[in-house]
Order: sequence, then C-alpha cells, then structure tokens
Amino acid sequence: MTEGLTKAAARNIFYGGSLFFFLVFAALTAHSHFYIVNTSTQPMSDSVRLGKHVWEEHNCINCHTILGEGSYFAPEVGNVWTRYGGHQNPEGARMALAAWMRAQPTGAPNRRQMPYFEINDEEMEALIDFFEWTDAIDTQGWPPHPAG
Repeated sequence: MTEGLTKAAARNIFYGGSLFFFLVFAALTAHSHFYIVNTSTQPMSDSVRLGKHVWEEHNCINCHTILGEGSYFAPEVGNVWTRYGGHQNPEGARMALAAWMRAQPTGAPNRRQMPYFEINDEEMEALIDFFEWTDAIDTQGWPPHPAG
C-alpha cells in the first residue's frame, strides 16, 4: 500500500474546498446585503435621491469623502449632519450647511477653496437631505475622528 495523496484525492479536496469556500462567500455576501438593506440604512425618499444625484452630478467625491470613499482633499461629509449639530437643531444645521455651500469660494488666502456650484433651493435642500440620510447610516464607528 502506498502512502501519499493520489491525483483523485487531491482533485476531490480541491473541488470540495472550492465549493465549500464559494458557499461561505455567497452566504456572507447575502448576509451583508440583507444587513445593509434591512438594518444599516433607511429607505431613500425622492428628496434624498435627488440629493444623491446632485452629489454625483457635481462630482463632489472628487474632493470629499463620503463614508471613507473618495478623495481626501476636502472634509468627510458622511457625518457632516452631526458636525453641524443636526440632531440637536435640524433647522439651524440646514441653514448653516446651505449658507456654507452658497458662500464658497470664500477667497481666504492660503486655504483650499470649494468652487461655487449653481444649485437651486430645491437641489440644496435635497443635498442636505442626502447628508442627513448618509449620517443616519450605521457605520460602526467610521470615521474614527469626527472631522473625518
């Protein structure tokens, strides 16, 4: 009797292991999907969808990060609602965010400047709704620093 692994046994181990880990991967993917859809996020309203469209149309991700994705040139906006005090004073946060975006660029010397975007009032409200919706996502402690 020979000691060792035959070709047939090696093939069976390979296919069996591959199938096992594929099934584990599929189960973890399904679990992540259902967690995101049912637990982590809220449904999107039409205003939030419009705000997301404004975010994408003006390529805000080219400078900002949102939940850690994007460029690190400008501040994280995934938690901007919290940073502007939206949970304590929603109207004040809305006014402050709109005023900040409308005041850009500030012209302050030696500072990075956000360009001016021609965003009407409806789009501005929708963009702020998108920021509020994004802030409500359970990010499990991300970003680690409040300023992103």
